[in-house]
This record gives sequence, C-alpha cells and structure tokens, in this order.
Amino acid sequence: MKTLLPVLLVSVIPVVAISCAKTSGVKKEPPTDSVVTAEKVEIAALPDTAYASAGIVTARVTVYDTVFPPQIPMKDADMYSDVPGALTFRKDPFRDADFGGKVDDTPSEIDIDWTFTTDEDYTPTAYGRWGGGTGWTGQPLYVEWPDSCMANFRKAGVVNADFGRREIILGSLACKVYFINYDTGKPTRAPISTGGNPIKGTPSLDPTFNGNLYVGQGVPANRPFGAMVIDLNRHEVSHFTPEDPKAMRRWGAYDSSPLRVGPFLFRPGENGIIYKYTVGLGTLKLHSTLLYTVGGASPGIESSMSVYRNYGYTGDNHGNVLCINLSTMKPVWHYSIGDDIDASPVLAVEEGGHPYLYVCCEVDRRGKGDARMVKLDALTGQEMWVNGIPAIRFEEESTGKHFDGGYYSTPLLGSGNCSHMLFAHCVLNDNEVRNGVFVAIDRRDGHTVYKRKLRAYGWSSPVSFMDKHGKMYVFTADCYGNVYLLNGEDGEEICRRSVGNNFESSPVVHGNSVVIGSRGNKIFKLSIK
Repeated sequence: MKTLLPVLLVSVIPVVAISCAKTSGVKKEPPTDSVVTAEKVEIAALPDTAYASAGIVTARVTVYDTVFPPQIPMKDADMYSDVPGALTFRKDPFRDADFGGKVDDTPSEIDIDWTFTTDEDYTPTAYGRWGGGTGWTGQPLYVEWPDSCMANFRKAGVVNADFGRREIILGSLACKVYFINYDTGKPTRAPISTGGNPIKGTPSLDPTFNGNLYVGQGVPANRPFGAMVIDLNRHEVSHFTPEDPKAMRRWGAYDSSPLRVGPFLFRPGENGIIYKYTVGLGTLKLHSTLLYTVGGASPGIESSMSVYRNYGYTGDNHGNVLCINLSTMKPVWHYSIGDDIDASPVLAVEEGGHPYLYVCCEVDRRGKGDARMVKLDALTGQEMWVNGIPAIRFEEESTGKHFDGGYYSTPLLGSGNCSHMLFAHCVLNDNEVRNGVFVAIDRRDGHTVYKRKLRAYGWSSPVSFMDKHGKMYVFTADCYGNVYLLNGEDGEEICRRSVGNNFESSPVVHGNSVVIGSRGNKIFKLSIK
C-alpha cells in the first residue's frame, strides 16, 4: 500500500473485495478463499479548490447520473497495491511500476523461459499494416486468481485445460486479446476478437475480480471504433463505447489504461474527454465527463491517468498537465510542459510524506528543442525542477512521416541504493535518425546522473530488480529487439541479449521474471539470473 499523508483514523478492513460472479446472472458466487485483512489508513479527501493556474483551462463538466454520489471514498483511492498481480499499466494508481522484482544476488544472464505466438493481421488500413504481437504501451497484465474465480471460470467452461491460477492477459496489434498460462506459456482461453481494430495500449483488469476487463482500441481499421468491457465470466464483449459525437477531437482511440477508483472507472480518451463511469457487472454506466480546452484546443490523452487520493493527473498531446478533482471532475491546477505527453505521469510520496509528480514530454510540435522531465508538487502544480535533453523531430521526406524525439518511455522510480534517482529512455534523433539514450536523473534536484547509449533507441518503460543487499538493477528493452540488464547506480551494462523484433511494449514483472511483447508476433517470458 502506498504511503499516505497524516493518519486520521486507523481501522482493520478487507483489502480486496473478491466478487467473481456466476455466469448465469448477476448473483455473486460466495468466495471460497479467505480474504487477507490488513491495516488500512482512513484519510481525508483533498480540498475541492482551484489554483490560479487552472484559470487557463475552459472546463465543461457534464453530469449524467444525478442519483449516484460522485464522491471518491478515500479508503478505496488505491484498490491495486494490495491485490496480487499487476492489473493495470505500471501496476497501480501511482504508475510507479512497483512490481517488487527480486534477484538473489548480482544477476548475470537473461534466460528465455517460453515464447508465445500471436496471430498476425496485415489488413491494410489508412494508418498502415499492424501485424501482431504488441505495440506501445502494450504491457501484459499478470493476475493471480482467487479460488472463487477459478471455480466459476471452470464451471462456465470459459477456460481450457491449461488454465491455472497465474495468468497473463494482453491486447494485441492482431486485433485480439490473448490469455496465457504464466508458468507454461500455453493459451488458457480462446482469444477474444476486438472487431478488427488493433490494440496498442494496456488493458486493465478490475481489481475487485468481478471479471471485467477494460480494453481500448488503438487504430480505427473498422467501425464501430472505441472502448469495450470484456466479461471474463462469459468470455465475451459485454459493453462497447463507440465514438463520441460530443467530442471536439475526432480521434476516438483509447491507448490510456483505465483506472478503477472506488465505485468508479476513469478512462481518458484521445478524443479529448475524460470519462467517469460507475461499474456494473460486465458493464459501465456513464456518470460524468470532463471536456476541457486550453487556448480553444481540445487535446487528446494517450498517457494513463495517475491518482493520489481524490486527485487525478493527466498529460495530453499539447503538453498540458492537468490535476482534476475526481469527485467533481473540475480542474485543480494546470501546468504546461510545452510539448506532446505520451509517457504517463508518475507519483511519489517523498519528503515529509508529500506527493510529487514526475512528467516528461516529446519533441513533436516544436520540431526541435529540449525533451523535458519535470518534477511538480502534486497538490499545487508548483514546478520543483526541469531537466532538458536536446532532441529533434525527424521528418522523412520520402514517406511524409515523422519520428518524434523525446520521451515515450514512462519513468521508473529508483529504489534501494538508487532511491534518489529515476530512469527512462529518451529519443534524440541528433546525429542519426532514431537514436537515443538511457538516462538517469536525480530526483532531488533534477541533474542528469548519467546517459548511456544502448544499441538502439527505446520506447519501452524500464523496470527494476533488487538484490538482498539493497542494490538495484534495471531491465529494459529497445526498438531493435535487444533486452538489457543494467547496473542502476552507474548504468553499466551487465548483460544484453537479442531476443525479439521491436520492443515498443513495456514489461510486467513477477519475482525474478518479466513478460514482454514485441512487434511481429512474439511474447516472451524472461528470467533474470
């Protein structure tokens, strides 16, 4: 559970409300497993206020459900950290990739445990041919199912003989959602079609284990195009949200990984609208929306929202960092980083129990300039420091396509002997097209600790492993199919292995292993030894 601000009341309550439903209706199956209890902190909501910086934002909040209370229950502000597994992008509402990866001692090799092959779909679209495997952000989900869910799945006949407690779930560019046995690499269920539209982002599994899997489509190869709920109890698409006629921006993709907070699901859209739903069994009901403009423009959101208490944080493709009150959907503060934000904002509770936000951007709209990493006060939006790395947006004359510089990679917070640092890939495009560096930045003052040029640039978000001595190691991957193990303290390469085709996707971690997908058609489970 994440560190919180001063305690008001402490009580003992269930950590996870397990709610796997029978497939015959809405009646819930009584869980057969004992629910672990733990001390959970009861805290106050953050204030319903707006700082002067929010004055630049024109916000239109539309409330559709005037009966259901809009407030966020603070005890449910983080429903992910205590659940076994990684059920959303970078694991939890902080988006800090706190996967808990561990190694016994100094690792020296990367082994392939299994390889899973997806389908490939090369149907031509207005936006290219997408093939299979996974793209950006494409993180697999790792889940450890409770006994009640396993029994219900088997009774309903939605899983096969290879289904086990530990399962990998991922969306694919092959226009399907796949299910894999974590231990064996064998398929555990039939893949589910997403209607011929590739998935680029990371799905989210409901942390109450009600069977809802939230999936966003990434490329409009077909219509309808939008977002969906897959009911794993029935193994079918149970709810679909098509393109929104109220949106000012006509791009209805959903690369952002949705987040459950209390009774609500929050789903930012690339159409410029942030959606708040009340969650039902296999479905969603629209509660309210925020459509905002800055300077008359309604930018889209590709990054995943991070959450601290009742405040949500988003970054959009015009460089607006926005904090909103999730109860009211109104802006609290605004910050402009100056360019397109694709990487997700990352939260950390630091000095004196105070929350801070780390945000980074690309070099896209400016053509040339600094790829910025900033540290902000998460409560006020005050800038603490800015780190800039020169980068260029490359224009390919022969095709008319462009290749942005800067950060696609969501930062990784350091731990152990690297607890004062953060890490990410940065695309430069300086001396040659599509080159970049792996960078480490000091979280205290923003200075660059080191930059390491790997074999190729990276979009994948790094993850960490800790040994028994408190020493941190970084696992990361590049867009030429290489995977690396680096010493976190100085960035020195411990080992490298050429494995896949193009690792745009981010990995998920369990124990000393990672699961990561590549462009093409391959998903890998790798062990760090």
